[in-house]
Amino acid sequence: MASLFARLRHLSVKRLISKSTRTVAGQVLVFQVALVVLLVACGVFALILQSERDSSAEARRRSTAVAQTFAHSPGVLAALQSPDPSKVLQPLTEAARRAADVDFIVVMDTTGIRYTHPLPDRIGQRFVGEIGPSLAGRVYVESVDGPLGREVQATVPVKDADSEVVALVSAGMKVKNVESQLNRQLPIILGAGAGALALSAGVTALVGRRLRRQTHSLAPDEMTLMYEHHDTVLHSVREGVLIVAADGRLMLANDEARRLLELPQDVEGRPVSDLPGLDPEMKALLASGREATDEVHLAGERLIAVNQRPTGREGGPRETVVTLRDSTELQAVTGRAEVARERLRLLYDAGLHIGTTLDVLRTADELARVPIPRFADFVTVDLADAVLHGEEPAPTGTDMRRAAVSGIVDNHPLTEQGRLFDYLPSTPQARGYGSGRSQLVSDLPTATGWRVQDPERAQAIIDYGIHSLITAPIQARGVVLGMASFWRTQQHEPFNEEDVSLAEELVARAAISIDNARRYTREHALAVTLQRSLLPQAIPEQSALDIAYRYLPAQSGVGGDWFDVIPMPGSRVALAVGDVVGHGLHAAATMGRLRTAVHNFSALDLPPDELLSHLDDLVGSIDQSEAAESAAGVVGATCLYGIYDPVTRRYVMARAGHLAPALVGPDGTVTFPDVPAGPPLGLGGMPFQTAELCLAEGTQLVLYTDGLIEDRRRDLDVGMELLREALTGNPGRPPEETCQDVLDSVLPGRPKDDVALLVARTRQLPPDRVADWDVPPDPAAVAGMRDAVSRRLEAWGLSELGFTMELILSELITNAIRYGSGPIHVRLIRDRTLICEVADGSSTSPHLRYAATTDEGGRGLFLVSQMAERWGTRYTPQGKVIWAEQALP
Repeated sequence: MASLFARLRHLSVKRLISKSTRTVAGQVLVFQVALVVLLVACGVFALILQSERDSSAEARRRSTAVAQTFAHSPGVLAALQSPDPSKVLQPLTEAARRAADVDFIVVMDTTGIRYTHPLPDRIGQRFVGEIGPSLAGRVYVESVDGPLGREVQATVPVKDADSEVVALVSAGMKVKNVESQLNRQLPIILGAGAGALALSAGVTALVGRRLRRQTHSLAPDEMTLMYEHHDTVLHSVREGVLIVAADGRLMLANDEARRLLELPQDVEGRPVSDLPGLDPEMKALLASGREATDEVHLAGERLIAVNQRPTGREGGPRETVVTLRDSTELQAVTGRAEVARERLRLLYDAGLHIGTTLDVLRTADELARVPIPRFADFVTVDLADAVLHGEEPAPTGTDMRRAAVSGIVDNHPLTEQGRLFDYLPSTPQARGYGSGRSQLVSDLPTATGWRVQDPERAQAIIDYGIHSLITAPIQARGVVLGMASFWRTQQHEPFNEEDVSLAEELVARAAISIDNARRYTREHALAVTLQRSLLPQAIPEQSALDIAYRYLPAQSGVGGDWFDVIPMPGSRVALAVGDVVGHGLHAAATMGRLRTAVHNFSALDLPPDELLSHLDDLVGSIDQSEAAESAAGVVGATCLYGIYDPVTRRYVMARAGHLAPALVGPDGTVTFPDVPAGPPLGLGGMPFQTAELCLAEGTQLVLYTDGLIEDRRRDLDVGMELLREALTGNPGRPPEETCQDVLDSVLPGRPKDDVALLVARTRQLPPDRVADWDVPPDPAAVAGMRDAVSRRLEAWGLSELGFTMELILSELITNAIRYGSGPIHVRLIRDRTLICEVADGSSTSPHLRYAATTDEGGRGLFLVSQMAERWGTRYTPQGKVIWAEQALP
C-alpha cells in the first residue's frame, strides 16, 4: 500500500512538472533556473581563480616587503661587519620571521653563503636561488625548491654607505602555506555561490509565478491562439479602440477607430495633435490622458462618444485606452427622448402648481405662469366674465375677460389683465371657443384673421417678434369656460402639431381646477349672501349709543359669527354678539335662528340671564331634533347679551361661553370686566349670572368674537394683549376709527375664522329730558298727576300731546292703583319718542281684552293701545313697569 501511495505521489509530481513545463511560465522558469546555475558556477570558478591569483600576489608582496624591511633595518650592516655575523643576525631574523608571518628570512654574503636560516644546520651552506639580479641591485622574486620545500622567495640587496652590495636578504613563504589560505577562503566562496544560486532561484521562481499568473498558465500554442483571437476581436468590433502613450503618441488604433476618425495607415507613433480631421477639443482630450465618460465630440460629420481611462496601474507603462462610439443617431433619439422627458416634467409641474386654491383668478394666473419659459414665452388666459362671478359661461366668445397674462418680460404688447373682449368670429379665440378645439397659428405675420380684432395691437405684437400662437379651450364637464393662448417669440421654434397636444394637456389639467373654483365661488357667494342677509342690514336709530361694526367672513367659507343692536323700551339698547362653531351653510342657518330667537326673547324685555336661559333651552331642543337626522348639532354656540340704559348709565350683561367685552374709559384706559362665564349654549343645567356696571358717559363697549384674537400661530393671551394695545390711549377716537384700528392691529393677515366686531360709545340722556314722580295709592291722585304731566309737556314744547298723554297716564295709574300694589312711580322720558312709564310693586301682568257693549269697564288698555305708538310690560325685581310711547310731532 505504501509503495502504491509513493507511486501515485511520484506520478502526480511528474504530471505536475510535465504540466508546468508545458506552460509558458514553466518553460521560462526552467530556462531561468538553468541560466542562473550556469552563471553561479562560472562565478564560483572565477572567484577561485581570482582567489588563487590574489594569494600568490599577496605572498610575493609580503615576501618582498619583509626582505626589504629587514635589509634596511638599522644594525644589519654592523652585524655583517662583526666577527660572527650569524650569532648576531640569527636571533634577529627569527624574531622578524615570526612577527612578519613568513616562513624564512635568510641573510647571505655576496657569494650566496647563508648567515641565517630557520634550520640552523643550513647556516653556512649556499642559498638555493638566483642571486645575480640582486647583486646587480634589483629585487628579485622567484619560486624554487628550497630546504623547506616549494617556496616563493624575494631576494633584496643590502648596500653600504657607498651603495655597494655587501650582502643579500631573502624572505619567503612555502607554497603549501599559500594554498592553505586559498583552501580557507574556498568554503566562503562556495557558500557565497550557493547563496547567490538560492537567491537567484527564488527570484526566478517569483518571476515565474507572476508570469504564470499573468499568462494564466497558458502553453505557448495557447498563447499564440489567444493573441490571434485578441487581434481578431480588436479589429472586428464595432467600437473604436485607441492606445495613447504618456507623451501623447498614438500607439495603437483598430480598424473601427480608423474608420470613425478617418485615420491614415501609418498613424501609429504619431502625436495625436498631428492627427488630421479631428476636432481641437478631441485632440486636447486624447493628449491630456484624463478620465472621460461618454463625452461627445465632433469628428467630421459624426458625433463620437469618447471614453478614456488610464492604464499602468500595476507598474506597466503609463498609457490611456480610448474607446469610440458613433452616437450620431443616438443623439437624435436622445434629443427626442429629452423633449418627451421635458414635456412630462412640465405636465408634472402643472399638476403640482395649478389649482392650489379655490380662487378662479389665482388658478388662471398659475396656468399662465407654469409653461414659461419652457413651452411658451407669453401666456394669456381669457375667461367668460360670468365664470369670474361663479355663473355658467355664455355659449359664444363674447364678454371674455383677461383673467391672467404672464411672460418672460413685463413690457410686452399683449393686452393687460382685466380687459373685456368681444372676440370676432375670425379670431382663433372665437373659433376655438365655439368649436371646443384648439387653434394653431404657426406663422402670425402671414395670418390675417386674428388681426381684425385689433389691427394696431396685432402689428405691435408682430413687431415685438411674436411669431406663433396656440389657443386652447379651457373646457370642463362639457362646458367651455374660456381660452388659454400660448405665444412664442424668436427664442423658440414655431409651434407644431405636437405642441398643440401638450397645450391641450396643460389646459385640461387647469380646466377642472378653474371649474371647481367657479363652483366654489358661486357657492361661497350664495353662502355669504345668505349669511349677510341674516345679519343686521343697518344699525337702528337710537340715542343711547354711538355704534360702529365690522363683519369679515372667513377665507375658507362662511361661519356662524353674528351681532345685533336691538332698541328696547325706555330708550334702552340691547347689544348681542355670538358665535356658532364651524363653517358652512349649517352654521350660517343656525346663526340666523339664534339671532331671531334673541330678537323674540328681547321683545319680552327679559333680563340678560333669563334670555340666555331661554336661548340655551332653544339650542338644546335644536340639538335633539337634528341629532337623529344629520348629527349636525349646535354644540359650541356662544353668546354675550347686555342692555344699556342711558338714563341710569347702567349696563347689565351675561355671557354663555363667550369672551368678556373690553371697556375703554373716557381717560383711554382699557379693562376687561369680570363677567361670570356661563357654559356654551345647549349644554343646559347651569344657571347664568349677570354683571351690572355703571359706565361713565363716553365709555366705549367693545364686543367681539374669537376670530379676532385667536390664531394657530399665537396664544389667546397674545391676542388679548394686542387688543388692549390697539384700544389704549385714544379716548376721543370715534367708534368707526376704533373698528378699523383694531382690525389693522390685531387681525392676522389671512384669518381662518370669521370676525364680528361691535364698538359702542355710551351716551347719557340729559336730566332735563327725564321727569319722575311718586304716586300715592289714591284714585284722587290721578288728577294731580295729569296736571303735573301737562306742565312738563308744556315746558318741553309738546302741549299738543297733552290730551293723549293725560288719557294714557290716567288709565295706567288707575290700573296700578286698582290692581297693583305700592309703591307706584311714574317716569316721563323725552327721547326720539315720548315715553310714559308706570311702575308698581305687583308682578301681575295686565291683559288687553275687548269689552262687550254691556260691560261697564275693561276698555282702558284698549284705549291705551289705540292712542299709543307702542306699549308693553317689563318685569323688574321690584315688580313691573307698564310703558307707552308716542311719536313726537
